[in-house]
Formats: sequence, C-alpha cells, structure tokens
Amino acid sequence: MEGAVLEEAKEIYTERTLEEAYNPKNVGELENPSGTARITGPCGDTFQIHLKVEGEGEAGEAKGEKILDCKFLTDGCGASIACGSVVTELAKGKTVAEASRLTAEEILAVLGGLPEEHLHCSTLATETLKAAIQDYRNRTRIHTRARTRALRSQSMSG
Repeated sequence: MEGAVLEEAKEIYTERTLEEAYNPKNVGELENPSGTARITGPCGDTFQIHLKVEGEGEAGEAKGEKILDCKFLTDGCGASIACGSVVTELAKGKTVAEASRLTAEEILAVLGGLPEEHLHCSTLATETLKAAIQDYRNRTRIHTRARTRALRSQSMSG
C-alpha cells in the first residue's frame, strides 16, 4: 500500500518536493524566538514560523540583522511541509529585509513547481514568514522605545 501511494505521489510531485516533504528541515519551535507567527490559510492548513535574529533589540536593520535560525510547524499536507522546509532554509542567513522579500515563486522554483491545487501552500509559507518578521519588528520597536525612555529619564535625573 505504501509503495502504491509513493508511486502515485511521484506522478504528482517533483522529486525535490517529495524529499522536502518526507525529510523536512527546520521542523519545530525555537525557545525565546525573536519573532513568531501563526496563520491558518483558506484551505484550513495552519502554519507557524519562529525566528531567531542576530542583533535582536539593537538599533535596526541598518546593522544588517540576520536570521540565525528559523523553524516551522504545520498541520498541512506534504506540499505544505515541503514549502515550510524550503522557506525556512531560504530565510536562514538572510537579513530581515532580504527575507521579507522572499516570494512564493522562489519556493516553487526550488521545488520545481507544485500541482495547481497546492500552489497556495507556497503563499501560506511566505505570508507566515512575513508575519513572523513583522512580529520581530514590532517587538524590536517596543524594546527600542522603552530603552530610549529609560535613557531620557536617566539623563534628566542625573
């Protein structure tokens, strides 16, 4: 039975997609992530991405903040798993700004395409990455404002 299912999958998906689906990279969660997001797509699949960013809490992207680690979880199909594996690999080592520009088309290019009914999986993966990056930016902005207020109150009292 398993062999028949795999043969059928080989007719639908590329070898790279099957490799990423059966042996995904970066599955899991990060302890104390710099940014995180969870999105449920119109298909019902839920995607979660956690980021660890170098230079967290520093002045901003002018410092070239890099994504050190990136993990994902999904309750979706094999195509969703493959897209999660690829988007996290593509994001690692990029600056936050570079990673925020990753597209569904880039994931599809790595995988060699997906059947039309699974194209949304690549969009869900990139949208979740972008939401995790936005969460990181929001957290960084809050920390920067708090630090600025603390410095101002120190200089006024001293």
